[in-house]
Amino acid sequence: MSKPKFIEKEKLVAEQLNGRFAMLGFIAAVGAYLTTGQIIPGFV
Repeated sequence: MSKPKFIEKEKLVAEQLNGRFAMLGFIAAVGAYLTTGQIIPGFV
């Protein structure tokens, strides 16, 4: 049997932060689409 892998705390925090920023970006994109009708407002 192999030992369970230990993940460094810094990597875990970085991955959680990355996920939160991704969720924030998705919500911002949905909000921009709902208010302006464009995915990227101002971009033709």
